[in-house]
Amino acid sequence: MSNDNEDRTATAGDEVETAASAPDATEPAAEPAAEPAAEPAAEPAAESGPRGATSGNRAPATESAENAGDDAVTFADMGLAPAVAEAVKEVGYEVPSGIQAAIIPLVMEGRDVVGLAQTGTGKTAAFALPILSLIDPSVKSPQALVLAPTRELALQVAEACITYSANMPQVSVLPIYGGQAYGIQLSGLRRGAQIIVGTPGRVIDHLKKGTLDLSGLRHLVLDEADEMLAMGFQEDVERILSDTPQSTQVALFSATMPAAIRRISQKYLTDAAEVKVASKTATAPTIQQRYVLVNHRDKLDALTRIFEVEDFDAMILFVRTKSATEELAERLRARGFSAAPINGDIPQNLRERTIEALKGGRTDILVATDVAARGLDVPRISHVVNYDIPHDTESYVHRIGRTGRAGRSGQALLFVTPRERRLLSQIERATRQPLTEIQLPSVDDVNEMRMAKFAQSITESLNDPNLAMFRRLVEEYAAEHSVSMADIAAALATQSGNSADFLMREPERPARRDRQDDRRDSRRDDRRERPGRGFSDGPRPSRSGKDMAQYRIAVGKRNNVKPGSIMGALANEAGLSGGDIGRISIRFDHSIVELPAGLSRDQIDSMRGIRVAGTEIDIRPDSGPPAGRPSATRDDRGGRPRGGDRGGRDDARRGERRDERGGGFRRGGDGDDRREGGFRGRSGGGSDRY
Repeated sequence: MSNDNEDRTATAGDEVETAASAPDATEPAAEPAAEPAAEPAAEPAAESGPRGATSGNRAPATESAENAGDDAVTFADMGLAPAVAEAVKEVGYEVPSGIQAAIIPLVMEGRDVVGLAQTGTGKTAAFALPILSLIDPSVKSPQALVLAPTRELALQVAEACITYSANMPQVSVLPIYGGQAYGIQLSGLRRGAQIIVGTPGRVIDHLKKGTLDLSGLRHLVLDEADEMLAMGFQEDVERILSDTPQSTQVALFSATMPAAIRRISQKYLTDAAEVKVASKTATAPTIQQRYVLVNHRDKLDALTRIFEVEDFDAMILFVRTKSATEELAERLRARGFSAAPINGDIPQNLRERTIEALKGGRTDILVATDVAARGLDVPRISHVVNYDIPHDTESYVHRIGRTGRAGRSGQALLFVTPRERRLLSQIERATRQPLTEIQLPSVDDVNEMRMAKFAQSITESLNDPNLAMFRRLVEEYAAEHSVSMADIAAALATQSGNSADFLMREPERPARRDRQDDRRDSRRDDRRERPGRGFSDGPRPSRSGKDMAQYRIAVGKRNNVKPGSIMGALANEAGLSGGDIGRISIRFDHSIVELPAGLSRDQIDSMRGIRVAGTEIDIRPDSGPPAGRPSATRDDRGGRPRGGDRGGRDDARRGERRDERGGGFRRGGDGDDRREGGFRGRSGGGSDRY
């Protein structure tokens, strides 16, 4: 992004290469005045006839957008719809990446676009944010179609669109791909999904059956176009392009520009702006990069174990949101660590004092967002921990660049939950460097380190100049009370800290019941419980005999969630078993979930960042419905409703099989699908042609 407010949409014909990187980490990022938001251009008059029918009028042009990704412009400056801008803010994004800064204004103006960018540069947001800003929620028909080569990518894009449209309840996103039952997709199409994300083969099937109408399509995105062609989808892609109206805006994204892609862009795109994004993917050879697989609920405990055994000088912990910096820093301080938050809301004078404290050794751990850490150069930072995995590879590169500087060695550690393995693979592909998996320190490892540190502290104290005086006092005490010197030494050791917690103990986990028993009990409970029974006040016993309490989570019908999605997320990320999860009542903007009573604050806090349908659940104890509002019925969770979907049983197997008739995700397959993350069809993972 230019600092002198150059027009991003300069005259066609200017060859462009944008650096999709933030300012060099060795210098503080400059803060020039923000550019005014680009005014969307008037929409071109609709043209009749199929796209590509006329020859000679499809010559793509290149467009100038230098220095995109500079800190001068934030998402708030880009003219996005207020609901979309607010969703971006809620996710924690502030400054657009290079491709986002270059592409968003062009799409907002109605230009056709060719974006040359690798996976992991943030291109999904580059097209999703402006398209959502231009969607007319009152029109219940397909307005945007995104083509992706595989079902995994289609689901990933669909989930991102759902996240960015969290504040647009009238906008529906529908993924369509091979391996999923047609009924789910037909239901979503009949209900009027405005954004369709699909694989070429399945989109063609719907076009042939007449179940997908593209006559009102306004936006078409070809994501990873080179991959689609390499997989043999060229004929399908061109068929879809030919079936779209002449006035449809087309955005084509590709990592490379083979001849076939160039020919398609020349034939089907009009006056296209071509944006080349040079991703910053190089990582310093002095940085050792490792990762650890950990459930979301166990992140804090995992982090403290690593603190116990890892020898570090100073450390930066990266999280996604501003609120997370405050919460994590507070929880670390409660555990005895010297930690401080830093984010975009912290005043400059406090930021400076915090960094000085880090440099001077008065603070050892900085909990930061990506934006707040830009330009940070503190020599004593030996470790960078990605507590929350970044959603694009450039952010990862910038994050770990805070260590291993000026020839010094550094350590980078990435926390990866089971559902985030795809993001790990993207980082490894983009950086061309595999990350080494490590195992979390065991309880024995932690205790061994604690005892070693205790022994070291004794050795250091033997050099204390006051040792002779204390020896005399101890000898006098031993003679007077007939106590051994060893007992006196042990008694003195208990005064140095909390002796009861000196050695770590294995944490108690909820007992997991046999899966067959769970299923049998679930069926029995389904028969026993009747529809219409509301939540009762106070804890109630579960099937396993546990007292249950009600918790409120910040996802509901507006997020297109179903009980199976909530149950799967809690089981995968929080480590809960089917017997730990009671009834689930889905309301418009939130849901009520029954979980074991007496969950600790740390347990609840560890679950707040769990995502369902791309939205953090922000779980908290429920205070009950407002006065005069009836409590939930069992129709949302168990039993059989009188119409529509059959309610799920209490076990995860039935919950995951529940169809999303409203046109959202359908979870299927086996338990491995849930552990690997993402939503898949019945036939499991892998690329598919439909």
